[in-house]
Amino acid sequence: AEMTHLQAGLSPETIEKARLELNENPDILHQDIQQVRDMIITRPDIGFLRTDDAFILRFLRARKFHQTEAFRLLAQYFQYRQLNLDMFKNFKADDPGIKRALTDGFPGVLENRDHCGRKILLLFAANWDQSRNSFIDILRAILLSLEVLIEDQELQINGFILIIDWSNFSFKQASKLTPSILKLAIEGLQDSFPARFGGVHFVNQPWYIHALYTLIKPFLKDKTRKRIFLHGNNLNSLHQLIHPECLPSEFGGTLPPYDMGTWARTLLGPDYGDENEYTHTSYNAMHVKHASSNLEREASPKPMKRSQSVVEAGTLKHEDQGESENTQPLLALD
Repeated sequence: AEMTHLQAGLSPETIEKARLELNENPDILHQDIQQVRDMIITRPDIGFLRTDDAFILRFLRARKFHQTEAFRLLAQYFQYRQLNLDMFKNFKADDPGIKRALTDGFPGVLENRDHCGRKILLLFAANWDQSRNSFIDILRAILLSLEVLIEDQELQINGFILIIDWSNFSFKQASKLTPSILKLAIEGLQDSFPARFGGVHFVNQPWYIHALYTLIKPFLKDKTRKRIFLHGNNLNSLHQLIHPECLPSEFGGTLPPYDMGTWARTLLGPDYGDENEYTHTSYNAMHVKHASSNLEREASPKPMKRSQSVVEAGTLKHEDQGESENTQPLLALD
């Protein structure tokens, strides 16, 4: 097949997976890509800033080689960037806002993949210091991280898992999550980015996050909705989908606790910590001061899981409200 160099570096298993799950056929890869490229003239209103084979291929993979869908995603990708210019004007790891978000662990990215070869991204919601990071900068840091990760062809085929830990996330913090910025995040991730999301897992979510989730549901595609799992404090249900050996101890896994600077160091390389404000020690000191409520727990030798302490604190009383719509007025957002 003349076009197999586009699959260079993929393991035979992954090539087979792409064939079975994504309808990827090495013999007609080039024709598929060209057919998507030929549709570009139908949208003169959009600047398609990149149209090479490898780039278009990731959109085909994200839409199981359905050409019209892949093109729609490609158009959305550039349109989102066109409509939100300020989000992308200094879209680099060393942009001060992005760098601060990355340094604070937004997002966390685990080194090892799960048993399906998917990359695991972590968000510890309580670490969001709203005086330090705007939601937009966190979103930009997540989109930039995905942009870097999606260069890896294995991940174009295997996809991503997102785990959001809502432990200790206050009502006050939640009230900053307005529907309009959540919509911006959903558009950026669900509708405009060429990645396969295998699952979005909420852990230890308080009732007000459940309420927020019911508010944003209308913006979610059915396919996305089916992939959002609200585990509450039940880590067993998380472990049925993501094996504990792939997870850090915060999620009842066998890996050590996640070090928030891991991904920032990977992305920023030697630039990491070049300003005093972000040297690792001062960041940790700040991080610890911030989480003083966690301090005794985390300092104590007995490995009590964060989720248990949250349950003891009684914040999860409303866990089983299910979909009751009466939770909505509690967040008078808008």
